[in-house]
Amino acid sequence: MDFFAHETVVIDSGATIGKGTRIWHFSHVMSGAVIGENCNLGQNVMVGPGVVLGNNVKVQNNVSIYTGVICEDDVFLGPSMVFTNVINPRSAIIRKHEYQQTLVKRGASIGANATIICGHIIGEFALIGAGAVVTRDVKSYALVVGNPARQTGWVSEYGHQLSFDVMGLSVCPESGQQYTLSGDEVYKLV
Repeated sequence: MDFFAHETVVIDSGATIGKGTRIWHFSHVMSGAVIGENCNLGQNVMVGPGVVLGNNVKVQNNVSIYTGVICEDDVFLGPSMVFTNVINPRSAIIRKHEYQQTLVKRGASIGANATIICGHIIGEFALIGAGAVVTRDVKSYALVVGNPARQTGWVSEYGHQLSFDVMGLSVCPESGQQYTLSGDEVYKLV
């Protein structure tokens, strides 16, 4: 076994877990889930059938990742954040054939207690504020907060808010990476 799982973890037959991944107390990885290398799943995490987590994904305590969710590499899922996978769930009506896909792209972070309504794309390096309720797609590098979530700015790959000059340029104060704002999209300059 090339990964660590606490003795209280349940891993169903048919789950795939990458090298160097660590799974902590009372978590459950269901059959058909695919977890990449060097991930960290906190306490009380559920990974549903068909879920895909890329490499180096960090999942904090009390997160359920339901069928239909795909997280690319380097995604951060904050404590007790919530994914949904059906728009109009009902206890008495089976809607498993209506699961909608949610894609969280590379480097995105979702804050504590945020809710992601299914069927949307969270762009690369986007930052979803704590408690936000995401009801539509989120652009790459976007900072969104509130209920419903609204974009309030842009962030760097290091998570710092970007301020653009009149030429549409900004520099991350931590990394020195340069960014440009073109129309309503942000791009990192090479």
